[in-house]
Amino acid sequence: MADRGDPPDGPSENGASGSEDEYRSLVFDESFVRAARLQEFSAKERMGEHARAVRSLPNRTFRNGSRAALALVVLIALAFGAAVFMGFRHPYQSPVGRRAEPLRMTVVPLAPRGPVPAGTTAALFASSPAAHYPKGVAGINLPVTRRTDNFSESQVVAALITVKDYLAASSLDPDVLGGNAVRPVESLLDPDQMVQFDRSMNEPYNDGRHAATGWLVRFDPAAVTPDPEVRVRGTLRYAEVGADALEVVSDHTFTYVLRPAVSGPQQEGGASLFTVRREMRFRFDREDLRLHRLEVQTSYLQAGPQSCSADTTGALRPLLAGRRAVPRGPAGTDPYETGRPTAALCGTLEVSSLPSAAPQGPVAPVSPGSRP
Repeated sequence: MADRGDPPDGPSENGASGSEDEYRSLVFDESFVRAARLQEFSAKERMGEHARAVRSLPNRTFRNGSRAALALVVLIALAFGAAVFMGFRHPYQSPVGRRAEPLRMTVVPLAPRGPVPAGTTAALFASSPAAHYPKGVAGINLPVTRRTDNFSESQVVAALITVKDYLAASSLDPDVLGGNAVRPVESLLDPDQMVQFDRSMNEPYNDGRHAATGWLVRFDPAAVTPDPEVRVRGTLRYAEVGADALEVVSDHTFTYVLRPAVSGPQQEGGASLFTVRREMRFRFDREDLRLHRLEVQTSYLQAGPQSCSADTTGALRPLLAGRRAVPRGPAGTDPYETGRPTAALCGTLEVSSLPSAAPQGPVAPVSPGSRP
């Protein structure tokens, strides 16, 4: 074993040995020189101005560590690049998400045969088919749910709850009914349908794609004041339409009590009924289910009493108590006219059954008959 004064590579073979060599600790062989951290400048180098006597040599350990770190960084970069390259070359690319399709809608006004009956809220409901309908959201009931082949029961329930929220927001919310808000409905829509929805609200047009009343129930606040009580009855049903899609179909009748929009106290017995039947089809992908939103595929709405000639694209135009429908059909449609097509549709308001004490005249549609 080398003593403390021995060179790093051990004692020199040619050096003196034994305790007699009093200069043993001062002998520097080649291994000492190689291990030295300081190196003396040559005589010529020391002749320069302000030249130092020695210079520091680089740390070999640090230099070797730097090389190892650089090599590791290079290896990581190569591995990352290979992974990215293989990802681009992978034969099984992730499927491109399906974009929501535009909503297709039909709005049909229903014209009464005679004057619109008047009465109080209680009397009107009692003498109508809506007498035993639940009030408000209580009439939008969820069916018995079971899992499907590709969706769990909780996902099916999530789809049905989203549809219920949409129907409540678009058919029962007082601000939406009065034309003062659209956000409760808009917040539930798939982002792909936002442009169509905004255009329908801001520039409604009767082309089967851009009627505001295809998305929601809305009255002209300058003409009509809806009563807070709304009677509702209908059904919801669901089905799987692919490995990644659920479909929900709703069919509900909403019966409203309307009064003229006048300042001051309302006339007793001056209310009338207005009935809306909405048949809608909704679609959900897995992202919609996760984010509590939906895609509205189709909307078929019948509403009365209204005149066939009424423009119902921006808002519904109810005939109030005592009024009659204008005795003419819907606006004409010119098949030779180019540009956006218009839909000229109208129906006759009929009621399937009425109590004997009911006011005379039709008040609510139950059987709409064949569609145009």
